[in-house]
Amino acid sequence: MTTVKLDSNTILTLNLAPIHTIMEAGDMKALEQQLDFEIDFPREDTDPRELSEIPEIRLWFVRLNAHYPQMPFFLNWKTGELIRYAAMLVPHQFNRTEGIIYNPEALEIFVMGKTFILADWLQQQQLPYKSRLQSMLQLFGYELDEGFFEIL
Repeated sequence: MTTVKLDSNTILTLNLAPIHTIMEAGDMKALEQQLDFEIDFPREDTDPRELSEIPEIRLWFVRLNAHYPQMPFFLNWKTGELIRYAAMLVPHQFNRTEGIIYNPEALEIFVMGKTFILADWLQQQQLPYKSRLQSMLQLFGYELDEGFFEIL
């Protein structure tokens, strides 16, 4: 695993250097599902917000997503990084018993957008994409018919 450490200065200046260093130095295939983010952003003890509810942190992830739209390929799905990444980009609410509840339409747009981006990018990398995309979609409760992939 590779941990990307984000401090308040990195976040507030929208500095992507910590991720650039890893992405430029690494073998893309070797980085598959290897990235975790460690976010150190000071908050008051009484601040009830989750990290994905803090606008400055969300903005940093919006910038990351714009620069590396294929980022879901690199995130550690097993530790929940993909779900947290989506929470940074998709409107949602937190429920004490159910956890993250995404806006359904926004999540569908996010998931389909990532499906198109990753299908193209994985093909460019000459990597199989159908099973990877199906696995990603299942994490969000979606499933695509095999015929959909024939269109791509």
